[in-house]
Amino acid sequence: MPASPAAGAPGQKNPSLRERVNAMRNLPPFLRQVWQTSPGLTLASLGLRVIRALLPVAMLYVGKLIIDAAVQLSQHDAGFPPFGEALSSGLLNPLLGLLALEFGLAMASDLLGRMVSYADTLLSELFTNVTSVRLMEHAAELDLEDFEDPDLQDKLDRARRQTMGRMNLMSQLFGQVQDSITVASLAVGLIVYAPWLILLLAVALIPAFIGESHFNAAGYSLNFQWTPERRQLEYLRQIGASVETAKEVKIFNLHRFLIDRYKLLAEKFYLANRALARKRAIWGTLLAALGTLGYYAAYAYIAWRTVRGDFSIGDLTFLAGSFLRLRQLLEGLLIGFSQVAGQALYLDDLFSFFQIEPEIHSRPDAIAIPQPITQGFVFENVGFRYPDAESWAVRHLDFDLRAGEVLALVGENGAGKTTLVKLLARLYDPDEGRILLDGRDLRDYDLDDLRANMGVIFQDFVRYNLSAGENIGVGLVEAMGDDARIRDAARRGMADEVIAGLPGGYDQLIGRRFKMGVDLSGGQWQKIAIARAYMRDAQIMILDEPTAALDARSEFEVFQRFKELSDNRTAVLISHRFSSVRMADRILVLAGGRIEASGTHAELMTQGGRYAELFELQAAGYR
Repeated sequence: MPASPAAGAPGQKNPSLRERVNAMRNLPPFLRQVWQTSPGLTLASLGLRVIRALLPVAMLYVGKLIIDAAVQLSQHDAGFPPFGEALSSGLLNPLLGLLALEFGLAMASDLLGRMVSYADTLLSELFTNVTSVRLMEHAAELDLEDFEDPDLQDKLDRARRQTMGRMNLMSQLFGQVQDSITVASLAVGLIVYAPWLILLLAVALIPAFIGESHFNAAGYSLNFQWTPERRQLEYLRQIGASVETAKEVKIFNLHRFLIDRYKLLAEKFYLANRALARKRAIWGTLLAALGTLGYYAAYAYIAWRTVRGDFSIGDLTFLAGSFLRLRQLLEGLLIGFSQVAGQALYLDDLFSFFQIEPEIHSRPDAIAIPQPITQGFVFENVGFRYPDAESWAVRHLDFDLRAGEVLALVGENGAGKTTLVKLLARLYDPDEGRILLDGRDLRDYDLDDLRANMGVIFQDFVRYNLSAGENIGVGLVEAMGDDARIRDAARRGMADEVIAGLPGGYDQLIGRRFKMGVDLSGGQWQKIAIARAYMRDAQIMILDEPTAALDARSEFEVFQRFKELSDNRTAVLISHRFSSVRMADRILVLAGGRIEASGTHAELMTQGGRYAELFELQAAGYR
């Protein structure tokens, strides 16, 4: 992990004006998603806003009538009578009626605002949930190599943030509609009295709009550039304060190192944000002052016309209030448009993630896996190189994995054992050669059906913070509620004894993330994971060093049980313990991504070579 972000590193993005305008194309699909989330709530939010949009001009006009009525009453020929007499005579009725009307409009505006907020809150929650589900569904379709690509990790991180933070864009867009209707209604009044004031107002606000547009783009650029560092900050937060890392952090006194690294990155990000915020505040103040100057120039003009007698006091109040409100709304609309353009740039992060297409998928004419598999797998000159890697992970692999055979893979770290298994499960496709299953290319088969016929447990299996039963049941989610099947899988994987010792048995939450969770030892977790593989009636079983945390005896028992329960299934075992793999029908020795030797344990020992050498080295440790 780098100690500090590289300013100007590859991947930074400073959007041009054209890119900002083009980003607006994201708004229609975004609004379609909002509509699909809940048509009823979307209509409710828009409809209520349209009604509320007309209230400001109505309230200003009623205010004008109130002032004109009050002025007229103050000029009563015989002098204004006492309140009781004026009330009983009906002299105050027009004024009181107008006051009641304005009160009703104010109450209606407040009620409509609360109803809009209520609808937006519900719609926001639903949209976040729906988008998050869609993101997880799409992520599940992507290739494994996508998740191993740092650039895609950055894109996924940005997309994940957008599922939580884009609903303010919906409120902003709907608010723009509301404000536009209000502006139109207020503009009608100003056009009747002094149409040139509208032009003055627009010219005064343009500089503020340009400035806001510039700083919104700069803010997006800053966030885009800092995506890798933000992921580092999140990673440092995680390893600096988590159950999984607590032991090593304490033993090695890592907390100060992690805190210093976090503070270094956080300080650099803070300084970059502060510099942008300072520029935005200074220029925003200067540019907003132009809008204020335009307002007071118009205000002076309206006051002068009132002194001349062209406008009544009520007209003065109405025009001044309308112009002030119009200025605020137009400024909000222009700035809001700029902000919407900025938000649309962030939508690029979300939609571009959804546009990533997996390379590994089922063909339209894909066929089902043979039931049963009769011949097995054939690797024909198979080669694979990880993206951006200079060397091949495996190359020139030529071998058979016969149906019903238990095949063991041995070799030193980096020899290509796990890569071979991933190719078998079509987590990757070969860059060279092909893999056949019963004489057909593996890519001819339906991908979901292929994986449904495989039971795979990797060394870095997931420790789910779920109940013990659910931890096993995830091996076949369709049978998650089948208690008998889960218990049978636990018995096969030798996890039944582990679960019997838990306070809540199969219902016991395991893991330390939640309050009621009970943590397990590494070996106990591995037995749970092995039981997970037995949930499936899989034709192919793959165990990629799943017993690394078990002692030699326990591992031997697990592999012995596995061989007994294989029932002529095709199986692949990977282990560093030669005492365990010797029970396989055949052993492949890998070195440097190539097959160096093949045969039974006895044959390989007779041949000498790497296998015999490693076996003797390991056996010497037990003497």
